[in-house]
Amino acid sequence: MTKAERALETRERILTAACEVIADIGFENVSMRKVAEHGGMSKALLHYHFDTREKLFAEAMTHSFAQTGTDTEGVPDSVPSSVVLARILRSMLPTDAELRQDWKLWQELWVRAQRDAAARHLAVDLYDQLHAWVGGAVERGIRSGEFADCDVSALGTLVLALCDGLGIRLMLDDPRVDLATARSTIWRAIAPTLGIAPEFPDV
Repeated sequence: MTKAERALETRERILTAACEVIADIGFENVSMRKVAEHGGMSKALLHYHFDTREKLFAEAMTHSFAQTGTDTEGVPDSVPSSVVLARILRSMLPTDAELRQDWKLWQELWVRAQRDAAARHLAVDLYDQLHAWVGGAVERGIRSGEFADCDVSALGTLVLALCDGLGIRLMLDDPRVDLATARSTIWRAIAPTLGIAPEFPDV
C-alpha cells in the first residue's frame, strides 16, 4: 500500500468514526478525543487530517451523503425510471439502521445550520445535490416517455419536502406513520404529475 493509499484509508476510518459518534451523542457533545478513541487512533493522527471539529463535521456530512443511494449509480437503460426514482426515495427515508444514522447526522446539520453560516451553506449545497438526484431520475423518465412532461424542479421540491416531513415522523417512531405509509404517501402525491400508477414499485 502506498503512502497516499494509507492516508486515504486513514481518512476513511476517521470519517466513519466521526459519523458514528456524531449520530450517537450529537455534534455538541463530540470531541476530537472521542472520535479518535472510537476510531482506534491517536488524537495527533486525527488532528493531522482535521485541525478543527467543524471541518471534521462538514467532511463527515459530505462523506455520509456520498454513501447514500449508490445502488442508483450506473443503472442500465432497461431499468424503468419509476424503479430508479423509487430507489432514490427509499434511500432518502430512514429505511434501515445505516440510513437512520444518516438521518441523525442530517438532524444535527439542521440544528447547527440555524446558528452557523458554514453549516447552513453545506446544508443548502447538499439539498441542491438531492434535488439534482431526484430531477435526474425524473428527466430520464420524461426522455424515455415513461413519465409525463412536467415541472421537474417543482416535483423535486415536493419530493424533498415530503421525504423530510415523513422521515422525521419515522425517526420519532410515530405510530401513525410507518415505512409503507411514508412510501405510498409520497408516491401517490407524485404519480398523477408523472402519469404513472399510484402503487409504489417493487424495488
